[in-house]
Amino acid sequence: MSLIEVRSPGMLSTVQDLGREGFGPMGVSPSGAADPVALRIGNRLVGNSQGTAGLEMTLLGGTFIFPEHAEIALTGADFRATLDNAHVDLWSSAEVRAGQTLRLGATHTGARCYLCVRGGLVVKLFLGSASTHLLSGLGGFEGRALRKGDLLKIGTAGGGFRTFRKRKVAAKALEKLAPRKTLRVTGGPQSDWFSQAAQEVFYRSTYRITEESNRMGLRLEGPPIPAASGVEMISEGVSLGAVQITASGLPIILFVEQQTTGGYPKIANVISADLSSLGQLRPRDEIRFELVELETARTLLVEQEKLLASQELILG
Repeated sequence: MSLIEVRSPGMLSTVQDLGREGFGPMGVSPSGAADPVALRIGNRLVGNSQGTAGLEMTLLGGTFIFPEHAEIALTGADFRATLDNAHVDLWSSAEVRAGQTLRLGATHTGARCYLCVRGGLVVKLFLGSASTHLLSGLGGFEGRALRKGDLLKIGTAGGGFRTFRKRKVAAKALEKLAPRKTLRVTGGPQSDWFSQAAQEVFYRSTYRITEESNRMGLRLEGPPIPAASGVEMISEGVSLGAVQITASGLPIILFVEQQTTGGYPKIANVISADLSSLGQLRPRDEIRFELVELETARTLLVEQEKLLASQELILG
């Protein structure tokens, strides 16, 4: 079995797939890739199934040695990757010869870069998923972020050996799938708890991602939302992308390692088609919210899924 040697792990590099759905009642959030669109496309570039485990790097990439031949793809944010000092294109497949070293630096766009390798990364599954759940220390590679000296196993590609042919994502598709800073949302379960004036503050304001944000949630700073008066809430189940309004009036967007229940009212929920954009938000990035109808949210997701499944997505 082929390996990847971790020479330098970067800031926060973890093994992720598309997560473990359906375990919220057990208190286990899905985890998975923060930008699932980037992971899915990376896997398609190297001939894997879309949910195959890859490496998610956050803000600063690592250095990796490939003792044997491999086929890789880098997607998501631009970490200015090099292979033995030669530039590696983003959103494209690349051939790695035995003994070569892949180096990634600090991000120049977005928050997370994904390394997909033909055959995928092989780790012990937890609840059917290879994703690392950092809060609980379960899944992924020993339930933690990578460290120097770790050895990642590469699986055997389903189609066996194939002659390398460079593949890349069509430019028009990348334009349509580009991360957004204006996040489209539908009304949350408690949106009617907030006055019209409070909702106007929420939808007209610009919010900044704080340094305290992580895979559990994105904390925002900006104009506080006037509290819903005279109403107390019992904790209930919460969903990925829910926008909670805390006691301070500031929003938190629940993310891939969210708690599965919460007692703050939810004014909105980021639509499914924009969830991947959350994974590319960096501290100090500024965002806004745009209210859309449920039917619009559904249409946007269907369009995105059609594009991700289309033959026109990948060239070569």
